[in-house]
Amino acid sequence: MVPENAREKIGFVIEELKRLYPDAECTLKYDDPLQLLISTRLSAQCTDARVNMVTPALFKKYPDCRAFAEADAEELEDIIRSTGFFRAKARNIIDCCNELLERHGGQVPDTMEELTALSGVGRKTANLVLGDAFGKPSYVVDTHAIRLTNRIGLTDTKDPEKIEKDLRKLVPPEESGGFCHRLVDHGRAVCKAARPDCVNCTLRPYCAEYEKRGEKVVH
Repeated sequence: MVPENAREKIGFVIEELKRLYPDAECTLKYDDPLQLLISTRLSAQCTDARVNMVTPALFKKYPDCRAFAEADAEELEDIIRSTGFFRAKARNIIDCCNELLERHGGQVPDTMEELTALSGVGRKTANLVLGDAFGKPSYVVDTHAIRLTNRIGLTDTKDPEKIEKDLRKLVPPEESGGFCHRLVDHGRAVCKAARPDCVNCTLRPYCAEYEKRGEKVVH
């Protein structure tokens, strides 16, 4: 549920994040929707930096959907091993690309319903692909978004799907993709999980966590 005063603060939060991170964008490197879809799958429980180290060789060996669909599982596992959970990821990628061939002619679809029907694709991945590959409104709820939206007071739940629904009520569609990328940037730079830098955070005038902490804010 959207907290009572969330609508009063969202305008400031959007504009301040735009000022702080004007060039915020997806940190995964990709050339087309399929590469972004696969990179996002690899990024689960892994850093984008590590994924970006793996994907050049990966996409050279498997240049299209059919190549992934016909991949030898063990060879694919070897290439993506350093991203963690490589067996499950390899299986999901092969299954997903077979489904893309069967249902969509090898093309990545551009609707939430079609994307989330693919093996291993949840709403977070689907939103990222919709926003960054297709330029559609997208509300990506990752660990940073969960943490920051709760601390600021834009939602009162930790459930990603419920947070997405709350953000859809608060953030205009045209601001959605950039807003979510900026939450990630702010979460990495300032509002960190273990030790948020509240004193130097310019969102603090509208932050519920800062107000709650009061004198307990870490200096």
